[in-house]
Amino acid sequence: MSALLSLEHVGASLGGRRILNDVDFTIEPGEFVGLIGTNGAGKTTLLRCILGLLRPDRGAVRVLGAPARHGNRAIGYVPQRVAVDADTPLRGRDMVALGLDGDRWGIGWPSARKRRLVDGVLRDVGADAFADAPFGRLSGGEQQRLLVAQALLGEPRVMLLDEPLANLDLRSANEITALVADVARRRGVAVLLVAHDMNPLMPFMDRIVYLASGNSVIGPVGDVVRSDVLTRLYGYPVTVLEVGGRVLVVPGDDAHGDAHLAHV
Repeated sequence: MSALLSLEHVGASLGGRRILNDVDFTIEPGEFVGLIGTNGAGKTTLLRCILGLLRPDRGAVRVLGAPARHGNRAIGYVPQRVAVDADTPLRGRDMVALGLDGDRWGIGWPSARKRRLVDGVLRDVGADAFADAPFGRLSGGEQQRLLVAQALLGEPRVMLLDEPLANLDLRSANEITALVADVARRRGVAVLLVAHDMNPLMPFMDRIVYLASGNSVIGPVGDVVRSDVLTRLYGYPVTVLEVGGRVLVVPGDDAHGDAHLAHV
């Protein structure tokens, strides 16, 4: 099977500052890849390149074999969160329906076809029980389920999720990660999920892309999240520890110092 998403030696700059260096990886149908890194590592720039919002200085980004372009409906995008006031009369299913006609003013005219499509993705993500509740009054985990459903409505081949686990409790983060992994497998979608915390992803993701200062290393978690590999990536000594079943990345060549909690 050919890759649905490929980045070929991508480099990118903003304001004359190098953000990404030589980023090179592919994602196959049904594959779930985690993109990990601290603030400033280049994660947002990488997403912008895939979405066609930023042209790389060098290399190429391809979606389904074609150059990345803005407005590509082959890509489903899930933002970190959508701010909706609790009193806004927008139901969960209305938010999902924006995945069909959100590029036009308003939420569009109701139709039997639209309702069938919306009901289908609501069932797929386990959100039908709260679909008629006001979106702004739902929990973070419930809102994320609806945003995943919205992204699925256009039947994308590639899904990008930008920090969907931020501000979720551990249980909700695990549930959303399991949901996304299931979607990737069942629908044959290539998934790239951006996160600071790799731990909720570890039981589910196939590979990890680890970014640091614009540099990257890609592979299975066991091959990437190691002291020697991350020391080369960061350019200074780091130690990878396992504490209470969680992985910590610690600056320095021993266990002293503060762990990069944003990574773990």
